[in-house]
Amino acid sequence: MSSAEPTEQTGPAVREPGRAPRTAAPAAPPQPGLAESARGLADATTTSTALVADALARIEATQPTLNAFRHLRTEAALAEAAEADRRLAAGERLPLLGVPVAVKDDTDVAGLPTHFGCDGELPPAESDSEAVRRLRAAGAVVVGKTNSCELGQWPFTEGPAFGATRNPWNTAHTPGGSSGGSAAAVAAGLVPAALGSDGAGSVRIPAAWTHLVGIKPQRGRISVHPHSDAFQGLTVNGPLARTVADAALLLDAVAGAHPEDFHRPPAVRAADAARRDPGRLRIALAWRPPLTLTGAGPDPEVRRAVAALAETLGRLGHHVEEARPRYGLIGLAFVPRATVGIAEFAARHPEPALLDPRTRSALRTGTRLGGRVVRAARAREVRQHRRIGALFDSYDVLLTPTTAAPPPRIGTFDRLGAWRTDVTMAAACPYAWPWNVLGWPGVNVPAGFTRSGLPVGAQLLGPSRSEERLIALAAQLEDDLRWYEHRPPV
Repeated sequence: MSSAEPTEQTGPAVREPGRAPRTAAPAAPPQPGLAESARGLADATTTSTALVADALARIEATQPTLNAFRHLRTEAALAEAAEADRRLAAGERLPLLGVPVAVKDDTDVAGLPTHFGCDGELPPAESDSEAVRRLRAAGAVVVGKTNSCELGQWPFTEGPAFGATRNPWNTAHTPGGSSGGSAAAVAAGLVPAALGSDGAGSVRIPAAWTHLVGIKPQRGRISVHPHSDAFQGLTVNGPLARTVADAALLLDAVAGAHPEDFHRPPAVRAADAARRDPGRLRIALAWRPPLTLTGAGPDPEVRRAVAALAETLGRLGHHVEEARPRYGLIGLAFVPRATVGIAEFAARHPEPALLDPRTRSALRTGTRLGGRVVRAARAREVRQHRRIGALFDSYDVLLTPTTAAPPPRIGTFDRLGAWRTDVTMAAACPYAWPWNVLGWPGVNVPAGFTRSGLPVGAQLLGPSRSEERLIALAAQLEDDLRWYEHRPPV
């Protein structure tokens, strides 16, 4: 695939992705994964310049159809790749030296604006976020920033600021959100892995709907600095990749706290866990989501896929039985924290009139629920840990569908007001958000496809600081099901 220079430029190192004509082209061979790319660079069987140029060319070729990226760093990324090649030739070795990756557009990258799905002119970030700083320290080349819905609120990646990001498996459908750009980019093979963020399932939902592994780590595992407590503690950063090993490698590369972070869990060794036998585990399968007042339950095709995954776990030697977590009224803690978080981000926008009316509605709600109400919501977390955590006195892992529905069609949420958007969203995605309230880890694993070929997923959920167990179990499933062999037709 050609690595020609872009046609649309906003500066020497910052540009919007080009809008090439929609012409048919021969399918390119699959791009290597994260670990495979790192090995190829270390063994000198490829170069960073070749990998980065190929990633940029793939992005350009698919931008008119997938629209996965908000910003590219073409000139800067190629210069960094050339420097990585010089370092590799000199014998330097780092976990991701010279490997192209992408980050979500809620993440500060020096020299690029952090639009976070919003319209309007924003100044470029003066410095990298802590997660990007750690990516660079591991040697990675950040090729660009991927699309997100406005302030990460919804399980779709569409908006007037950038259009619709589409699912590589079927471009009439959403890849999910809010990390939909990162998911589409990885699923389509534009980059071997990407960072997203997860405040109510925003890594796990798009991972489920694009046939990826998505890790929501323990709160504080990956720094969200320059934010000390993003979205009132709901939001964490997490990796999206085609394999467990790649997701674990990216997690290890970016994990760690900034000196100003509130949450500082002890370190884990995710890549080692991906090579470890999980042992025989007690797994609770839960079909009933927490109370959302929508009456939501899993679509029959989602239930069929997750039930088949549960049968696989049983065949692998685990004890699987149905159970019902005691969620209680956990939504009463989620709503104030989520809307106050939106209000805090929305208040920073220089042109509030450009925000979606639904965002402005959430801003008003969050303003009303600030102060004493949100403090009370956060104070409930200790009791919620005890009540829901009692499940793990009897079980090691909780298995649920990641979403109740397959990926909706593009435009499903268009012209819906704030209330109807929330109800429709809660019905489609009722399973993921409680683990954001708790701050505990979860991993989406691919669960297969609907009869029409749309991906669906299941989430492995654990108690505090249980990433290594979840990753080991996901890797065992992957060894058996080999989901990485299935790629979209883009």
